[in-house]
Amino acid sequence: MTSGLRRAAARLTALLPTRGDLADLRRDPRRNLLAGLTVAIVALPLALGFGVSSGLGAEAGLATAVVAGALAALFGGSNLQVSGPTGAMTVVLMPIVGAYGPTGVLTVGLMAGVMLVALAALRAGRYMQYVPAPVVEGFTLGIACVIALQQLPNALGVPKPEGDRVLVVTWRAVEEFARHPNWTAVALTVSVAAVMLVGGRLRPTVPFSIVAVAAATVVAQVAGLDAAEPIGALPSGLPAPSLGFLDLGSLGALLAPAVAVAALAALESLLSASVADGMTVGQRHDPDRELFGQGLANIAAPLFGGVPATGAIARTAVNVRTGAGSRLAALTHAAILAVIVFAAAPLVSKIPLAALAGVLLATAVRMVEVGSLRAMARATRSDALILVLTAVATLALDLVYAVIIGLVVAGALALRAVARQARFDQVPLDRGDHSAEEHALLAEHIVAYRIDGPLFFAAAHRFLLELTEVADVRVVILRMSRVSTLDATGALVLKDAVEKLARRGILVLASGIRPDQRQVLDSLGVLELLRHDGREYATTPEAIRGARAHLESAGLLTAVTAVPARKPRASDGEAVR
Repeated sequence: MTSGLRRAAARLTALLPTRGDLADLRRDPRRNLLAGLTVAIVALPLALGFGVSSGLGAEAGLATAVVAGALAALFGGSNLQVSGPTGAMTVVLMPIVGAYGPTGVLTVGLMAGVMLVALAALRAGRYMQYVPAPVVEGFTLGIACVIALQQLPNALGVPKPEGDRVLVVTWRAVEEFARHPNWTAVALTVSVAAVMLVGGRLRPTVPFSIVAVAAATVVAQVAGLDAAEPIGALPSGLPAPSLGFLDLGSLGALLAPAVAVAALAALESLLSASVADGMTVGQRHDPDRELFGQGLANIAAPLFGGVPATGAIARTAVNVRTGAGSRLAALTHAAILAVIVFAAAPLVSKIPLAALAGVLLATAVRMVEVGSLRAMARATRSDALILVLTAVATLALDLVYAVIIGLVVAGALALRAVARQARFDQVPLDRGDHSAEEHALLAEHIVAYRIDGPLFFAAAHRFLLELTEVADVRVVILRMSRVSTLDATGALVLKDAVEKLARRGILVLASGIRPDQRQVLDSLGVLELLRHDGREYATTPEAIRGARAHLESAGLLTAVTAVPARKPRASDGEAVR
């Protein structure tokens, strides 16, 4: 086995569960079993609702919650994460269902799972920390709006209109309701949502979602409300695993949707795990192992007819708040849902779609943290712009495009802020060993500039404009010890400025070039240019002496006897470079 294969094998082995993870399953089992039961009660209506919203049916949501929930809990990097179908994922899946049908969704889920495993092997999880908070807040706000709008057809009791744009579908559903109003469905939806929101605020520990859905189902059955369309028949058990859904001929066309699903699964799962860490003391997730667990979950879920899964923030939060401390809680949640699939499918099939719409509407409302949004919007104008832009892009375009747009805009604004920190200031010459008369003569012919901050592509153009406007001098000294960052663009601009000034008969000297910046300057020929005729110096006093020698050779300064140089003090360091 080559060293490369050994390293790859070692990386994959490091992603597997450890003995410590398995030992934690036996810690405080009663508390974790109760937490798992509570999460399962909360997750049942959500799994059903998101399965219906995805276009593959309630059974697909349940299969995902069982299979993906168990595998992600066992192999993931968080002790507290609960995984399954989510509203954000259904937003991505609906256009795929419309374009490629259910088999396309299953194939995309499998491909996305393989991509997530690859990302875990490449240790890509650590890059989640670079996603700015305004992007995350805008993303969450946009998802909440999309989830709420997706529920309107079921909430209004009208057939789902054609189309893959949520705003278009919503408008058509409202038009259909105006022609044929279904107030029964509206009443069920509003009642379920109101019970969840009001009851959850008064008694947070009570699972009002299951209470409201059960009550709505009973009312619909007893009163014989024909307008309240039920979910429909569910299979009494999970289907046998199969690869029969794969359409090898469409793999190329499905690659882009699979990348979008993988990106969303990674983003939402790592975000959810970070939220869980913040709600506890002493818990820290492993981002690469989390990607690995989500990858295995998304490889397995389609084999059983499930949709792509992610870590679920709402269910994870319930898990933490009810006292979960190990993976046993999430595994218990998956096991209880499996029992429901096998034992209670006939009862679940009678739940009205309008009731599930109420559950998802309430979930969308709970996703929006008004206080957090207000604080983010008040922070800076840039943060507010990024938040609003990401939210609007999520609603109008696509979740992955929205995150990309948010990251690009955030990066551009951050670069602008960093570039503005760069300073290019003229500084007085150090008097050094010169008399007052000689110092005055030197000042007539020499100008010194100190560059503070980054000299990179975002700030280099302004530097070039300012430097090349120098006039009526014979020597320019660049004090570079305070340049914090120097890239290829900055080095090329520096080279261009030196050459332009040289054509005007102005000599450019540099002092205090840092060792970590020499490689980029050397590779682009700047050091060679500066070293010509001794143009590079370690300190500013040495550069001034070099400038004086140049002026003497040009006949612009009479040679005088210099005062013996004093020994440099330790405090001189940065000041003279």
